[in-house]
Amino acid sequence: MSRGSALRRLAAHEGRWLMSLGWWVARRRIGVAPGERALGYAGPQAAIVYGLAFVCVVETVGIGVLLAGKAVVHEVMLFVDGYTVLTVLGLQAAAVTRPHVLGAAELRLRDGARREIRIPLERIASVRYDLRFVREQREDGGEVAELAVAGQTSVTVELSAPVVAVRLLGRRETVRTVRFHADEARAAVTAVREGMAARAGMREGAGALEAEGAPGPGGTPEAAGPPVKQARSGPDGAPVRPR
Repeated sequence: MSRGSALRRLAAHEGRWLMSLGWWVARRRIGVAPGERALGYAGPQAAIVYGLAFVCVVETVGIGVLLAGKAVVHEVMLFVDGYTVLTVLGLQAAAVTRPHVLGAAELRLRDGARREIRIPLERIASVRYDLRFVREQREDGGEVAELAVAGQTSVTVELSAPVVAVRLLGRRETVRTVRFHADEARAAVTAVREGMAARAGMREGAGALEAEGAPGPGGTPEAAGPPVKQARSGPDGAPVRPR
């Protein structure tokens, strides 16, 4: 990937988490349509983020006192420290306002403002509760994608057909297993299974309707019910009533 493309993606990421701060204050969520179910995942990292933000604020105050006599340096450091606090809070805001989303046709898994993986429900072979602790960030190797929160995942999705996942800087990966965290993991597993069952029922119903409306030998849909008897006609063309 070119340097320019990577910079554009990083700039877009900055814009997404900055926008998330506004949505967070307004208590609204991004990309959750009516009828879709949001699956939150920001709970485990909340204490870590708020603690880190508090430390950054204390550091900002301390640096401000130490550099009180140096106006230019003081203003620069104040800006840097203030932006750092916003960045830390933006991490939590992006996670809260961009939850996982379960729709009628697909499951969208998110990693804050950094990443999103779209999985059609018909490609999910199995989904289960599976608590794992990720000790270090590893390369997925094109088979497994992990969307960990505070070093843990709690749901594993096995796919019958692979999907393409795009990383922050644009690298594309083909994955067959996705591990992610949900605050209510068992409820999320149940919801996904129900969505899979509903999707399968819709597909079977559509298939049955297509079969009923299939064209007959003459190229038109066959009418339901017994065939209609045609009236016979006599030598003079007049219809003959059946006896």
